Amino acid sequence: FRTRYGHFEFVVMPFGLSNAPAVFMDLMIRVFHPFLDQFVIVFIDDILIYSKSQKEHEEHLRAVLSTLRREKLYEKFSKCEFWLQRVAFLGHIITSAGIEVDPSKIAAVQNWSAPKNPSEVRSFLGLAGYYHRFIEGFSKIALPLSQLTRKSVKFEWKDHCESSFQELKRRLRTAPVLTIPDPSRSFTIYSDASRQGLGCVLMQDGQVVAYASRQLKTHEQNYPTHDLELAAVVHALKIWRHYLYGGQCEIFTDHKSLQYIFTQKELNMRQRRWLELVKDYDCTIQYHPGKANVVADALSRKFSRMQIQLVDALPTASLGSVNSMQVQPTLRERIRQEQASDEFIRTIDGKVHAGGVEGFHRGTDGALEFRGRIVVPKVEALRKEILSEAHTAPYLAHPGSTKMYHDLKGALWWKGLKKDVADFVRRCLTCQQVKAEHK
Repeated sequence: FRTRYGHFEFVVMPFGLSNAPAVFMDLMIRVFHPFLDQFVIVFIDDILIYSKSQKEHEEHLRAVLSTLRREKLYEKFSKCEFWLQRVAFLGHIITSAGIEVDPSKIAAVQNWSAPKNPSEVRSFLGLAGYYHRFIEGFSKIALPLSQLTRKSVKFEWKDHCESSFQELKRRLRTAPVLTIPDPSRSFTIYSDASRQGLGCVLMQDGQVVAYASRQLKTHEQNYPTHDLELAAVVHALKIWRHYLYGGQCEIFTDHKSLQYIFTQKELNMRQRRWLELVKDYDCTIQYHPGKANVVADALSRKFSRMQIQLVDALPTASLGSVNSMQVQPTLRERIRQEQASDEFIRTIDGKVHAGGVEGFHRGTDGALEFRGRIVVPKVEALRKEILSEAHTAPYLAHPGSTKMYHDLKGALWWKGLKKDVADFVRRCLTCQQVKAEHK
């Protein structure tokens, strides 16, 4: 800037300037441009380096650190983390399994009291909306709250507003794990439309990549069903353009006539405009009579049955539930053998021999039990196998977390069993797509 005393310029970025983040972001993009979308993601001062192997990661780290040194950009060592299998980045937890919501961010939502005015509603929707890709039908659920933010609507917190508020909090608490997409593979889209809004699901190899939805605009509420269904397809292509453009995708809709849109001779101006957009993508539109069945079938083929048996007998009244569960001898023997290498169990066992610990005792076969239930050691593969069989076995019909926990706790015990069951059910892809509470 110029003054009567001369011309002055900042040599470093000062605090307080409104354009500082944009300028800094522009600098980081120019510095790391050769690495972007290869093994680096940059957001202002956050640099995420991802690799497929340890050797690759060493090379990537060396390249990034050398670039920082060359450009005289210095990172504070105490704020850096290296060789992580699980990383928190921009409000998300990223692992090899996929992307999930950062629990520390959701804690603020769970403790949020009911809004008292439109400004508080906007604040809540702003935070919850950041994670809308994890919630199927977000716009439909949030509709009562969105209406309260309009100037023409009097603020009255009614029962349907409270239900919407609590449902959004619950959906965020039980948000599914989304898979990390592979741009070299094809995608699948399931779209749907109603008078409440548009919704779609992006999937790859039977796993959910993202959910998207939006409410209808005033003029769209007068659209015929055919145009609404086509609008849902267009919405999916627009919002996921960065995934779909240049690749192949298959679109499923429950509106049968939409599969003939490319050969239809008579189109109105709106349909022609949308069709021009759709033709920019390498996609096919197919009809399916029921989204839940198609998705469930696609997912069910990916599951294989485990080799263990957790149930003693099936109730004659219903094959879809198990009223009593017992650990079979082969599994019990395996658990007993694994107990010998568990540090926690060895500690408890020592106390049992020394005089006893309340609730813990040795069974007739020498296995450590807690109040009559065998103690499962902290062996991830064993616990995962148990949870998988208790949830995905053909005769169990994917029970909910409460039912599954009550079935398991009668025969097995480990510290944190209830939480592990809830997490396992939350990550079940079939439950996410088929069960009503996940929609």
